Amino acid sequence: MFQFAQLLWFLLLPLPWLAARLAPMYRERRVTVRVPFLDRVARLTGQATDATPHTATAPRGQRVLSWLVWLLVVAALARPQWLEEPLTRILPARDLLVAVDLSGSMDTEDFTAADGRQVDRLSAVKDVLRDFLARREHDRVGLIVFGSAAFVQVPFTVDNNAVQQMLDETTVRRAGPKTMLGDAIGLAITLFERSEVPERLLILLTDGNDTGSQVPPARAAEIARDRDVVIHTIGVGDPTSAGEEALDEVVLKAVASTTGGSYFHAADRDELEQIYRQLDKLAPRKVETISHRPKRELFHWPLGGALLVTFLYHGIAALGSGAVTRRSGGRSVAAART
Repeated sequence: MFQFAQLLWFLLLPLPWLAARLAPMYRERRVTVRVPFLDRVARLTGQATDATPHTATAPRGQRVLSWLVWLLVVAALARPQWLEEPLTRILPARDLLVAVDLSGSMDTEDFTAADGRQVDRLSAVKDVLRDFLARREHDRVGLIVFGSAAFVQVPFTVDNNAVQQMLDETTVRRAGPKTMLGDAIGLAITLFERSEVPERLLILLTDGNDTGSQVPPARAAEIARDRDVVIHTIGVGDPTSAGEEALDEVVLKAVASTTGGSYFHAADRDELEQIYRQLDKLAPRKVETISHRPKRELFHWPLGGALLVTFLYHGIAALGSGAVTRRSGGRSVAAART
């Protein structure tokens, strides 16, 4: 779409006409001969004299050229532009962090895969989490893995394929055999401190209980709440088991409720899929869009047109003047010969 960015410049269009009407006429001083008997000479020669002063005016073509050049210059000052098609950029409105437990108990084969095979807990989590991440379009997603310590596997990114690939490469006990639940929450808080988006969501998935984190899970949850981080916890272990592998649902529920999140328990793959569908409802996709319409400046076209018209006019005038001079010179030579 074509437009002028600064239309007020067109108010200058009548400026030459106003100057011609209001400014005094330019008068050039010339050397003249005063003839006191001019009237008498005029009567003897049969010519009439005109005592009224005459004002020199430019030829019509030159006046048209001047107005055309002025119009083109004013048009260039008004900044003609061509608006391109709008470009829309989608910005993530939420940072989603997934923390996956890689402790030794995650190799327990008590889950059923989609094809009916018995698989370990981590494989089932990977399978279902892969579909969940594929639906997080326009969310910035990060991945934390934890065991005896917590590590950032993937920092926040909009490249879900990279997150899925790094998730597939995780293995049981890769971060140690224990479950440092509080340290994983603390690391997540550190990552969220670098985030500038308004919504921050942590999905914490574990099958055990905290085994000696430097920051207790309850205290880490309070800090997360103060930093506006919502934590949804998912337990995939057996709450009836004993020892370090027992699923501490009390702590997981407390962590979720402290931050305004929810706790879910998955006993099999179907329940795990239902949990992620519920999370989709609890955390619907949110995006911010920025629209930008590129502008292409076109002021050089009227300026170039003004220069071209001026050069053409004066070039044609020069050629015409040269032709007249040659014809006059030819007639003078012919007259001299006769």
